[in-house]
Amino acid sequence: MGVAGAGKTTVGSRLAASLGCEFVDADDYHPPASVQKLRAGEPLGDDDRRPWLARLNGLLQDRAQRDAGVVLACSALKASYREALLRGLADARLVYLRGSKAVIAPRLAERGGHFMNPALLDSQFATLEEPRDAIVVDVDETPEALVGAIRAELAQHPPAR
Repeated sequence: MGVAGAGKTTVGSRLAASLGCEFVDADDYHPPASVQKLRAGEPLGDDDRRPWLARLNGLLQDRAQRDAGVVLACSALKASYREALLRGLADARLVYLRGSKAVIAPRLAERGGHFMNPALLDSQFATLEEPRDAIVVDVDETPEALVGAIRAELAQHPPAR
């Protein structure tokens, strides 16, 4: 989890590959109306996010029932969003890709082909409620270093089963 441009897709996909499990990008599950809003520079509200988070929770529940590992890249900026996303998933682990606006803004500005309007970064930081119970990695490292740090934390503190 983290703000736009933190590296969720890059780090998440590499983490999933290193763990030999599926990678899912929550951005692929936004309804068209939400994508339009984000492209136009309009932040999503809680009402926009509720059905999206419920759909993602259902996806995670399905994988858990099949005992299939999955890494999900999702902004999950508020505690209430994380609660909805992880509801009923006792062995899920949250990873927070933490970074300053000074580090993330240039990345977001250079990113092409994504619907997220870089003008929304301020609203992302305004919405962000840093998690208390997450693996926290600072995004000023390389993706490989971040994956290594996450894997080390997972090895030290595996999910309860």
